[in-house]
Amino acid sequence: MFAAPSLGGAGICNYITNKCGDPADFPGIGAQVFIQFQAVLTAVILSAVVSLVALYVVKMITGLRVTPEEEREGLDTTYHGESAYKM
Repeated sequence: MFAAPSLGGAGICNYITNKCGDPADFPGIGAQVFIQFQAVLTAVILSAVVSLVALYVVKMITGLRVTPEEEREGLDTTYHGESAYKM
């Protein structure tokens, strides 16, 4: 939205002709915000897909949860051999 020439922005830059700021080429603030929204949505979807793939890979290799017995005893004891309080 801050690329709008009416708001003091540079407008659209054409790096082939090395020309910036022609107000006639600027599609408008609404179009610019929509383009930015599409970019954000693409980044969110891409990161969600990559996260799900990583989750399934970890699930296949090591599993996502500990056994109920290990959870009941405490992960400090079962995984690290430590206890915070001697009771």
